[in-house]
Amino acid sequence: MIAALRSLALAGAVMTASSEAGAETTHTILRFDALDGWTADDHAAALTVFLNTCRDLNDPDWRALCAVAATHTAETARSFFELFFRPVLIEDGDDALFTGYFEPELDGALSPSHRFRYPLYRMPAEAKAGGQWLSRREILTSGVMDGRGLEIAWVDDPVELFFLQIQGSGRIRLPDGSALRVGYGGANGHPYRSIGTELVRRGVYAAHQVSAQVIRNWVRKNPVEGAELLFHNPSYVFFRKIRRVPSDRGPLGAMNRSVTALRSIAADPAYTPLGAPVWVEKDGKDPMRRLMIAQDTGSAIKGAQRADIFFGTGDKAGLAAGQLRDPGRMVVLLPIQRAYALLPDEY
Repeated sequence: MIAALRSLALAGAVMTASSEAGAETTHTILRFDALDGWTADDHAAALTVFLNTCRDLNDPDWRALCAVAATHTAETARSFFELFFRPVLIEDGDDALFTGYFEPELDGALSPSHRFRYPLYRMPAEAKAGGQWLSRREILTSGVMDGRGLEIAWVDDPVELFFLQIQGSGRIRLPDGSALRVGYGGANGHPYRSIGTELVRRGVYAAHQVSAQVIRNWVRKNPVEGAELLFHNPSYVFFRKIRRVPSDRGPLGAMNRSVTALRSIAADPAYTPLGAPVWVEKDGKDPMRRLMIAQDTGSAIKGAQRADIFFGTGDKAGLAAGQLRDPGRMVVLLPIQRAYALLPDEY
């Protein structure tokens, strides 16, 4: 039976199931030679990133694979993935979309001044109760945060602070040359609303014109309307200090481990298990073909064919990430038995 299933899977069996949202989800097991550019990738680099988080996986099949992965070398990395995984194309009816994210660097200080006036807050106790708390507008205009010692640092640019909240983590460059790393510390429970989409709705830009840099420029050129535009997104992110991550490592992802530039993605765990290898075929400008690891999530990253690629730290990474909005295909590598278990009963 296993041999028959293996043969069927390699031939490209198609499976269907219902997602939590009620839409039909299909699973197609592919051959490795159906992955465009597979043989040309640096599988050793992907294996190293896989090992960063696979030790944290609890399911027995993943833990066993992690133990095996630790015995492989750079020369045998590709064979490891080919021997113990099967590529599974998971689709939910929506087109694939790749975007990018990065770790911002902002100028700031540990005390307020005329220059550094915009605080990063820790999460207040009453916001931890669950459900929706105050909106972004209410948090920033009602005075509810004043005088409580919840400030972590102050920065000099409210627009960059807004984008820091979208990214969820970053570094604050302090006046003495040192840096403070901050990470996601919670949110107010309101849904994320895209201000780029709102600019398109208002007719300010066409959809293909919108990028993070375009939004930054518009808000700064229109300070009054720009401040009001930021309130369009009621979601508000709180932060925490990150002390244990070395400066040469990436920020912490959803698995509480550092993510790696151009090898880590944020994906929807409803479809892609966190820690799983994912083959990325990004089309558009500067096509990308490489094996990455799903080590993060995001409030805007929803769907079977939706991924956010981590580009690194700083302005250069931010520019590249902000311009990315491309089609393509992502294929999840699942342990063999887990892939076979997706086959419907009639197979």
